[in-house]
Amino acid sequence: MVSQDQNPTYSWWSREQRPFSMAEVVVDAVVHVLGLVGAVAAGSILLTLALMHTAPEAFPALVVYVATLVAVLGVSLAYNVWPVSPIKMHLARFDQAAIFLFIAGTYTPFLAVIGGTRAGAIMMSLVWGASLIGVALKLIVPQRFGRLAILLYLAIGWSGILVFQRLAEELPPSTLWLLLAGGVTYSAGIGFHLWEKLKFQNALWHVFVVAGASLHLWAVLDCMVIHRL
Repeated sequence: MVSQDQNPTYSWWSREQRPFSMAEVVVDAVVHVLGLVGAVAAGSILLTLALMHTAPEAFPALVVYVATLVAVLGVSLAYNVWPVSPIKMHLARFDQAAIFLFIAGTYTPFLAVIGGTRAGAIMMSLVWGASLIGVALKLIVPQRFGRLAILLYLAIGWSGILVFQRLAEELPPSTLWLLLAGGVTYSAGIGFHLWEKLKFQNALWHVFVVAGASLHLWAVLDCMVIHRL
């Protein structure tokens, strides 16, 4: 990999502010692969059980969720292991745009539970509307968006507090705790995302991403399968 000084167009689209060692790239790839394999396996179980037994009415929302989960991990893996090149620049756009889709996709099963209410319908529209705007910005003008995207990720991610009371009335307490734990995990990991001089910071950041995604996947399983058996 090359440094910023060697490639002046590098800083606006890449998270990397220094060249990563081969060990860092390998560890990061392992974290991604483990997360991706787990997402595919658990997602398949979730979809099968929900469709066949516990929540067939929620199956479309669950498909959206699993698809965005697998997509964000797959695109992130491709971007983070790809050598610096024009292809990596384009992968960066999709990587950062996929995060917005994943946030909206994660909300979808839970908001579907209160989808018949005014609060649920409004919240679903707001989450997907804001996420699609984020996708457009990242795909069209990523160089003008920069780290402000982190604030938008956090804002959309924590926007669920606006309907927390409504969700608390419909979701099992264990599901709510898992949702909160996942949100805290994602938020805590941002510190490593920004701590660019720390060795293995990118891999550590993605450990928090995989951990947060796992907690939310568990929350979906808890709500849509375990508590309905």
